[in-house]
Amino acid sequence: MAVITYELLHRDAETGARAGILHTPHGSFPTPMFMPVGTQAAVKVLSPEEVAATGAGIILSNTYHLFLRPGADVVAAAGGLHTFMRWPHAMLTDSGGFQVFSLGDMRKIKEEGVYFRSHIDGSPRFLSPEVSTEVQQQLGADIAMAFDECIPYPADYEYAKQSTERTTRWAKRCLAVHSHPRQGMFGIVQGGMYRDLRERSAAEITALPFDGFAIGGLSVGEPHELMYEVLDYTTELLPADKARYLMGVGTPDCLVEGVARGVDMFDCVYPTRVARNGMAMTREGRINIKNKQYERDFGALTEHCGCYTCRNYTRAYLRHLVKAEEPFLGRLLSIHNLHFLQDFMREMRAAILADEFTAFRKRFWEHFSR
Repeated sequence: MAVITYELLHRDAETGARAGILHTPHGSFPTPMFMPVGTQAAVKVLSPEEVAATGAGIILSNTYHLFLRPGADVVAAAGGLHTFMRWPHAMLTDSGGFQVFSLGDMRKIKEEGVYFRSHIDGSPRFLSPEVSTEVQQQLGADIAMAFDECIPYPADYEYAKQSTERTTRWAKRCLAVHSHPRQGMFGIVQGGMYRDLRERSAAEITALPFDGFAIGGLSVGEPHELMYEVLDYTTELLPADKARYLMGVGTPDCLVEGVARGVDMFDCVYPTRVARNGMAMTREGRINIKNKQYERDFGALTEHCGCYTCRNYTRAYLRHLVKAEEPFLGRLLSIHNLHFLQDFMREMRAAILADEFTAFRKRFWEHFSR
């Protein structure tokens, strides 16, 4: 029996939006869901308890970074990533592929894997489907991701074709060595911005016995409209009885449009990254708390938000923290941004279950500004 299963509860009558439950060894969680990112076994500036208090039931951690430091053997000796970082809920680890391919001239892609130099000390390293899978088994997350090649944007057709074919071969190699009894694995559909390659990749990857499927190679710099166009035809190629995961997406506009196209899972560093720069997320868009207009604004950061930050601190105080360069600001805004996204996902789920998602989406776009 699969250790990771997806239960589809309802599909919105007018769109492709889905409400379901993701079942994992560390609990069952409603979808659609947003997963905070704990790149180096920590969601930046927050404790595991603070992350859980925002409503998050599953987080993501990064294979590439943990492979380099402290090393998968250290994490395994600690009892696995859940024990190491004191996170008792569900967890997903990416394959490290995106980070490796982002190294540019510091890496060489071969059929056997990727040779690269560590961004920490320049030492030569190697990641392959087998190495990535073994590292993720040592980390022990509930969900491991297959090692794929992330196609940059833009990319010419021939490069995208060869890369997509390699991702399929690598996916098979990942499955051949994956044996962790309490860990599932998701495959990743690639294909760049080319419809025929996306269709081919989806057919090949979904034919393999993965526990869920991710859509990779989006949110890599392409216009939002192009991402939505690719999603329009890609999500429908994925099995209805398994979870669908759009990698690297975390702004409200992209979340709404991803959910509308049938995506169940999302992740992104965006909410915590912008928090450290003084940005608060709202349904109308971002608040830049650095602005002088907030200097004597003693109201809550946002109305009708029940997070710790909005219950206890004013805009004036948060602006003071920015000007004083106090790290506490990043913590307070990270709490707010993650809480906001969890509430946002819950509201979308309720709208789907009530067949009111189209109205929810319309109201959102009437008020949101990029």
